[in-house]
Amino acid sequence: MDSLDLRVLADALAWYRAGHALTLVTVVQTWGSAPRPPGALLAVRDDGRVSGSVSGGCVEEDLIARTKAAFGALAASTVPSGAAPALPSEIVYGVSKEEATRFGLPCGGTLRLVHEPLRDAGWIEGILERTGKHQLVTRSLEMASGAVTLSGAQRGQSLVYDGTVLQTVFGPQWRLVLIGAGQLSQAVAQIAALLDFEVLVCDPREEYAAGLHMDGVQRVLGMPDDVVRALLPDPHTAIVALTHDPKLDDMALLEALKSEAFYVGALGSARTQATRKQRLAEHFDMTQAELARLHGPVGLRLGAKTPAEIAVSILAEIVQVKNAQGVHAHSASSCAAPGVAAG
Repeated sequence: MDSLDLRVLADALAWYRAGHALTLVTVVQTWGSAPRPPGALLAVRDDGRVSGSVSGGCVEEDLIARTKAAFGALAASTVPSGAAPALPSEIVYGVSKEEATRFGLPCGGTLRLVHEPLRDAGWIEGILERTGKHQLVTRSLEMASGAVTLSGAQRGQSLVYDGTVLQTVFGPQWRLVLIGAGQLSQAVAQIAALLDFEVLVCDPREEYAAGLHMDGVQRVLGMPDDVVRALLPDPHTAIVALTHDPKLDDMALLEALKSEAFYVGALGSARTQATRKQRLAEHFDMTQAELARLHGPVGLRLGAKTPAEIAVSILAEIVQVKNAQGVHAHSASSCAAPGVAAG
């Protein structure tokens, strides 16, 4: 699950609490070159304000118009007083070449969406609470009643929709743990924050950590091995050692390489990495399989020279590994056959 979608849910919850009516729209299937994957979310408020995206802007205008018209009818009392909000329904854009062209879908792409008036926000609170604890959650929506239930999810589980029940998986925000608070770490933290990572920095050296004042970046107190162990790194976590001090970097790597973190990297040349692996194997009994997980020299080979360029190379490799491993909750979908008309 993309953390963008968690922000959509957080916005939806805030709007609901503020008294706004709103709908949620979920991509359940795509054909052709659709710009957003299954599971992508859009929230549309009664006044037309939106959060998120289901098409990169192609069909949002029509969805806004639909939502404003529906809630406008309610406000004008054209619907009996006390009536329940409408039930979830399907919408398909781009069924024909002409529609795909009209809505700006690339290469004749088609989007199948579930349009869902928000009837209760309790389930949103549950998802945000669980994902905040780095848990995976399955949300099941019954199309016939609009009822929502939450349950635990397994890694690799994907969106499932059979026309009767929509099951989507929500996971925690991607997390980056940096060992070291120096100039390079600060550059990495800035870019990681732009990429929507939760950024945690550990550096017991007060002379370095004292200069760490960045919005969205949290300092974690303690020694690197204790911090990494306490964080319980999961497959949504990347850990990078950047102090260039073996006493600190090795402490973090001892725990990180044994964890479920999807990426573990360390600063240093090829010779430094070879020496480090030999040291970890001889003195700390680390296996070759564990040592093979270490990315070092850290980052893609971009010919980077400055701290900012090196930071770009590091984040580029982290994103590459993240996307290649297929641990994203929306990496695949299972859905009923196409053929439902827009409505």
